[in-house]
Amino acid sequence: MPVRADRQFPKLPIGTDRKRRSAKMMRPPIILLKEGTENKQGKQQIVSNIQACQAVADSIRTTLGPRGLDKLIVDSKGETTISNDGATILKLLDVVYPAASVMVDIAKSQDAEVGDGTTTVVVLAAEILKRFKPFIEDGVHPQLLIRTISAASEEALKHLDELEIKINGEAELRDMLVKCASTTLSSKLVSQERAFFSEMVVDAVNQLDDRLSLSMIGIKKVSGGNLLESRLVKGVAFQKAFSYAGFEMQPKHYENVQVALLNIELELKAEKDNAEMRLNTVEDFQAVVDAEWNILYEKLQKIHDSGAKIVLSKLPIGDVATQWFADRDMFCAGRIPQDDLERVMAACGGSILTTVSQIDASVLGKVGKFYEQQVGSERYNFFEDCAVAKTCTLLLRGGAEQFIAETERSLHDAIMIVRRAKKNDSIVAGGGAIEMELSKRLRDKAKTITGKEQFFWMAFARAFEVIPQQLCYNAGIDATDVMNKLRHRHFKGEQWAGIDIHREAVGDNLVACIWEPSLVKRNAITAAAEAVCLVLSIDQTIKNVRSQTGGGIPGMPQQM
Repeated sequence: MPVRADRQFPKLPIGTDRKRRSAKMMRPPIILLKEGTENKQGKQQIVSNIQACQAVADSIRTTLGPRGLDKLIVDSKGETTISNDGATILKLLDVVYPAASVMVDIAKSQDAEVGDGTTTVVVLAAEILKRFKPFIEDGVHPQLLIRTISAASEEALKHLDELEIKINGEAELRDMLVKCASTTLSSKLVSQERAFFSEMVVDAVNQLDDRLSLSMIGIKKVSGGNLLESRLVKGVAFQKAFSYAGFEMQPKHYENVQVALLNIELELKAEKDNAEMRLNTVEDFQAVVDAEWNILYEKLQKIHDSGAKIVLSKLPIGDVATQWFADRDMFCAGRIPQDDLERVMAACGGSILTTVSQIDASVLGKVGKFYEQQVGSERYNFFEDCAVAKTCTLLLRGGAEQFIAETERSLHDAIMIVRRAKKNDSIVAGGGAIEMELSKRLRDKAKTITGKEQFFWMAFARAFEVIPQQLCYNAGIDATDVMNKLRHRHFKGEQWAGIDIHREAVGDNLVACIWEPSLVKRNAITAAAEAVCLVLSIDQTIKNVRSQTGGGIPGMPQQM
């Protein structure tokens, strides 16, 4: 088509090309990741994170409750661990998915803060994520969900404060502590003997002072025997250390004596190889020989003059010193482990000395009763009626090594629960009763909210039902029938209605004495809500690959 000669084209202003070039230079640079880097983002990334967290929860879901099953874990060295403790299992599992490691962290925090409820917090967090997953897939912004979860968790904690029961009186407090310990041990490997161990755990915690320091409770494992042969020692007990000749002549029983705690080596040491001495007379040689003996005897004499009858040392005590102490009716033991030596010092007083130049009665400990006794196939030293601080030791008996190790983990959880319950003196009903009541009250709250947030509140409330539901699954009970009965009972106002696993029915769990410290539930709700908010807020994962050559600039060839 011919162009008319009189048609005028618009002319661009002078310098337009220069402005375009400068505009291109002002654009932000594009970030290029090195080759092999994984970069996932968007809605699908959040969904993948949720699925990974659910997979972690599924690995320990069946361990929940009195009839939960155990897991057998074999590490790379071939060592086996049998446990149904959620934190222990997750520590041993190698979770490589980045977002799923959040579930491991909340289990560890629950174990460190409370000591029990590690499986509960993981299962609850996974269920909340499962309930909110459809909203993410429908395009709801994660920040709206996070805001609702924060508000709903605070509302749940307010209702928890209203539902908890305060305990008053020493007799009532002890009964409550025994019931809390029994509830904790009912889901452990030692559940058949929970009545025996509950009393033992409560006595152990009551033996401590007001600080309730865990370091003052020692646990020693002795292979062989029956579980019921386990005992509580109201003092310090540890296995008899390696002893030299002359040990048999030493007394094995004392009352109201002083204890010397040393970090000194009391034995003669051979000269190093290729040592050289230039001596002129026989008397000089004899003086060299006698010098080390005199130094050792001088140390022993100072210890004896201080008034100590029991001598414990972290370093070896040789045969000469052992025989010297035996001749003077003194007891000695060397190569004592550091933690046992520190517990004796904390309980009996005194100081761990590195020199005996100024040893006297002011730096010695005092013990009311000391004796040595056979426990299984080993000899143990016992320190009871300690002067300074109250302490105790649990001697655990059992067959297989894995069984004793799981018993130790179970008693640790029970001790933590009793400590927290004694400090907070408030309880709630177990067996899923508190979760059902919180779910019911949150649903009532959701009905007063207008807009789409009502669906979010209902989803959060429904997530609490996973705890009683999983208890039914693990016990082989018809979960559908029991959950319907529970909802009906709580709708009528029976706020303590929960699952009685032993009767396989719904009952009043306060009457059935299924109690838990309220701190367990409070910490579980808080940790689960924080973990869910963290997972929902992650919409991109960047995984950098490591340079296989171990150095240099990625992507550049390395010089040989």
